[in-house]
Amino acid sequence: MQINHFLENSARSFPEKPAVWFQGEWKTYAQIDAMANRLANYLLSGGIERGDRVAILYKNSYEYIASYFGVLKAGCVTVALNTETTTQALVYLLNHSKAKAIVSQGKYLKLLLPAIKKTPGLKHVIIEHKKPDNCIGPESSQKAACLSEIFENGDETQPNVKTIDIDLASIVYTSGSAGKPKGVMLTHQNIVHNTLSIVKYLELTKDDRIMVVLPFYYIYGQSLLTTHFCVSGSVVIENRLVYPQISLETMRDTEATGFAGVPSTFLILLDRTTVRQFDFPKLRYVTQAGGPMAPRTQKEVAEVFSRSELFIMYGATEAGPRLTYVPPERLTEKFGSIGRAVDNVEVFVADDHGNRLSPGQEGEIVARGSNIMAGYWRDPEGTAEVLRNGIYYTGDLGIMDYDGYFYIVGRKKEIIKSGGFRVSSKEVEEALLEHTDIHEVAVVGVVDEIFGEAIKAFVVPKSGITLYVDVLKKHLRKILPAFKHPRYFEIMESLPRNPSGKIMKTKLI
Repeated sequence: MQINHFLENSARSFPEKPAVWFQGEWKTYAQIDAMANRLANYLLSGGIERGDRVAILYKNSYEYIASYFGVLKAGCVTVALNTETTTQALVYLLNHSKAKAIVSQGKYLKLLLPAIKKTPGLKHVIIEHKKPDNCIGPESSQKAACLSEIFENGDETQPNVKTIDIDLASIVYTSGSAGKPKGVMLTHQNIVHNTLSIVKYLELTKDDRIMVVLPFYYIYGQSLLTTHFCVSGSVVIENRLVYPQISLETMRDTEATGFAGVPSTFLILLDRTTVRQFDFPKLRYVTQAGGPMAPRTQKEVAEVFSRSELFIMYGATEAGPRLTYVPPERLTEKFGSIGRAVDNVEVFVADDHGNRLSPGQEGEIVARGSNIMAGYWRDPEGTAEVLRNGIYYTGDLGIMDYDGYFYIVGRKKEIIKSGGFRVSSKEVEEALLEHTDIHEVAVVGVVDEIFGEAIKAFVVPKSGITLYVDVLKKHLRKILPAFKHPRYFEIMESLPRNPSGKIMKTKLI
């Protein structure tokens, strides 16, 4: 099975079923499938071939979904681009991926047009509502097209392109918070098998309707799309999380059965909306991934959404994306855990030589399964660092308990070596977050002449609260030994984040 079969099967079985809600309007599976076919046929008629890379620079929308599946229907490889970008970044990603075509929203033309002049391998530039002929120039070999015209007038016959499960489906670029972005190569098999595993533990059916605030170019956001199209469910797109109260109203009014977020998503809802006053009678489950969420926050989210089940999950782009989850019925017993392995994935803790460690022993969390990436695009050295003997090394340090549940104790690169001690930044962050006046926190190691590295905490208070360093120090004295206390504190209004919601600690050092 290939990813595009999710859409095709749903359109065949439930052509008139509402598939996607966006900006107050529903589109059916038949409509999305027809749009995808039209784009696929345009690409094929223009000389784009099986295995070619096609970039997508688009906010979540009908057009994004139709483009994503259209590229796959053509037998091509999707390269979903972060919309918080620059011309320089676009030049790098388009050249690095060797993209033959790009589908872009018109709002990004100012960034894109200078970039395509420096990307000679790009043959097709497909823009939302207009052709950029004048900007490309008559001397250019690049062909311009209007996406809305393709969707309205193109050939909607289903393309007959043969692909197989191990063909490359997507190159997903990591955030690049450290160095150049890495292109994670995911095959149809990687994504399909992991999608089926997620569907199984969430018990998704055609009656499920997911509220999506995460971008589709982010692997967690992409999984929300694939899992629900897999079961002929529905997707509700809400791009206005900057107005979180509106997002809650959309979730209620569209009768969403599921909601997904990263830790910052839930912190925003808890601290900056009236979520405690809302009732979501149709909401069946809530999922969290995209970084560790403090046990205190987990408990609060579980309480606020008490009528639904909370799934704490863990994974990586390289895993397509899911590795573990905590069953809701064991959440109170396993607070702080990232859970047990999902179906069809093996996860264990290993030493530096790849040997399995016993429960309670600290080592690196590693995994193997049909969901693990094929490697990093055009980066054999980077691939060799994390894929060894068929095993994916996550870079997370952890332990496994006797029930097979995993706990992260830190990142290999986030272990602070201070005065001869090894300190987990995660442990200090969770201790600080137990203070009820703190909204969020990031802990890093900074250069120190005495300690080698000193611990520094960047703390964001809750709205309307004034925090004092002396109070924070007193709070920590009750929880952590002295060698784990930050030497420096900085009170901030917000923390730097990438568009997928993850804190960019490199911006704090």
